[in-house]
Amino acid sequence: MKSARLVCVATWLCVLSPSFAAAEERAVAFTHVRLVDGSGGVPLDDAVVVVSGDRIVAAGPRGTAIPQSAEIRDERGRTIIPGLVSDHSHVGQVGGTSIGAANYTRLKIEAELRQYRRFGVTTIMALGNNAPLFESIRTEAHAGQTDGADLFGVVRGIGVPEGAPPQAMLKLGPDQIFRPRNADEAKAAVDAMAERKTDLIKIWLDDFGGGLPVKMSPEVYAAVIDQAHRRGVRVAAHIHDLADAKAIVAAGADILAHGVRDLPVDLDFIQAMKAKGVWYVPTLALDEATFAWADQAPWTQMPVVRAALSPELARQVGSPEWRSKVLADPKTADARASLAMNLRNLKILYDSGVKIGFGTDSGATPLRVAGVAEHRELALMVEAGLAPLQALTIATANAAEVLKLTDRGRIAAGLRADFIVLDADPSQAIANSQSIREVWLHGRVFAR
Repeated sequence: MKSARLVCVATWLCVLSPSFAAAEERAVAFTHVRLVDGSGGVPLDDAVVVVSGDRIVAAGPRGTAIPQSAEIRDERGRTIIPGLVSDHSHVGQVGGTSIGAANYTRLKIEAELRQYRRFGVTTIMALGNNAPLFESIRTEAHAGQTDGADLFGVVRGIGVPEGAPPQAMLKLGPDQIFRPRNADEAKAAVDAMAERKTDLIKIWLDDFGGGLPVKMSPEVYAAVIDQAHRRGVRVAAHIHDLADAKAIVAAGADILAHGVRDLPVDLDFIQAMKAKGVWYVPTLALDEATFAWADQAPWTQMPVVRAALSPELARQVGSPEWRSKVLADPKTADARASLAMNLRNLKILYDSGVKIGFGTDSGATPLRVAGVAEHRELALMVEAGLAPLQALTIATANAAEVLKLTDRGRIAAGLRADFIVLDADPSQAIANSQSIREVWLHGRVFAR
């Protein structure tokens, strides 16, 4: 009986697979749509976007050629934007309200990737603290074999003995972090990650507001950067303070994985960032998450946001006792001050021509909710003084450029079919980025 069933299943697959493949390749044409293509230009009204398989085959004004066999979809009143790309997120670190290596499971990671996708985040960089399981999931995501966001990441990461990232908070496993004590150990850590095809090297430079006894020494971070560049891998640095940011830029880091939050940026820093072409990822939503849930900020009460919370987290943020404790914690006041400085510095750096990327540190703690944080980052960029279209360009084309991904981040012929169909135009009001009707990932459609 079992053998007969297996034969039937195999025959069914053989019969249906060709027609399924043909359906996947059938062109779909979106007409009369408003197009925000990621290039930063003026949105195009009454546009046409044509998709076939996993690629965009055409995107342009009314009259753009449409294949005769294409399915025509009149999207009048709707807007299409590229899928969001996060340059700084995490997977497998949280479960409910817990943090730790026990959460680094395939089940949890795939669920997180699906949540990113539901919010229109179609590519993420898991910036550190990854265990060996990461590599197989990354391979499957690249091949389009999963139904969540495409995944890039740092194999493990490089921290400090008795320092960052704080073990007491993150409860990392021994296969998730290197903590070299000298230059030789630092170079060996880089080599180990390079052999495993890490997409970036991540280092933790600061002492978490003085809460840790030591910082990474110049000897170690200089060795990391030198060896990484020898191996053809770029380095992203976790910073908080201006002094650390200046030091690591001078040492040759390629990406600042957080914004400067202690002091206003100065001309020397701006000039160094521009001269060296360093990317700046402000992660505004990181500090906001510390207090917004306790404040019960209006956005935290939105149904789409509440639906993204685990039952455990929903109970926590709904607890008056928990909220009172958070609001009384001195670290909450520090987070408010850090966010205010980060907003100010982002506007200065953007207006000065520094290259700005997009990320949130989502997934690093339970309150930095995957998908939700990315839409908050867009809103906070606008709060900092950027126009909605500028924020959208940072979150799409710029963010893809940070990761050196030339096949996504824009809507143009030949690129991946990673985009969002929205019921309203976020270039007019950034909150409309959440009016998601569909997410297209690698040419597959997922209704919200």
